[in-house]
Amino acid sequence: MRIRIGMENGYEGRSVAWALDYPGCFAYGEDAASALLKVPRALLNYRDWAEKHAGREYIELGDFDLRTVESFDVYTIDDNFEPAEKGYLVNAWFRDDCRPLDEDDVQCGLELLSWTRADLLAIAQHLPADLLDREVPGERWSIRGILGHIAGAEWWYLDRLGLGGERSELPEEAFERLAFVRARLVTVLPELEGVKQVVGLRGEFWSPRKVLRRALWHEMDHIGHIAHLI
Repeated sequence: MRIRIGMENGYEGRSVAWALDYPGCFAYGEDAASALLKVPRALLNYRDWAEKHAGREYIELGDFDLRTVESFDVYTIDDNFEPAEKGYLVNAWFRDDCRPLDEDDVQCGLELLSWTRADLLAIAQHLPADLLDREVPGERWSIRGILGHIAGAEWWYLDRLGLGGERSELPEEAFERLAFVRARLVTVLPELEGVKQVVGLRGEFWSPRKVLRRALWHEMDHIGHIAHLI
């Protein structure tokens, strides 16, 4: 089986290997080579995680062949869209992101989103307030702050396609914000089936596939982050 990899280089000083046909499956490395070496383990963990939630065989990997089919070097731009040392960070846009979501993509995405949210709530929903709000040296946010950040980023992804609604409508409380934004995402995702939309905004390209790709990655990444803090 051929596993197509999109390589994003320079994200927070490291590389991210995206398994393009398996939303939510990714691996970090110090550089592209080390990220690629970590993909097999990431794929096996992803398969086991999905099968645990689905209660059935989810993907059959068999013998697989990793192929880096696209690479993107992250960069920053200034207000004039010129490359700059500081400014707006432009993350990976792959040609694969142009592909419209089909019915299977949407149904798979909804299923995966339900599992990542179940995992997030399982780890955070019943934490005491003192742990949720504890400041950790070297960390930008408390755990409650991370929860609000997950919701805010998800809204921001939707907003790239003009689907986020008014930011002022977002609840202040972190768990309410998470539920509010996720309800919007699962509502609009089926409406994006077959939509051939690519939006350029602030020097960066977005599409329905990229929104789904990054929403799953972002929540899964921060589930690990929260587990580490706990």
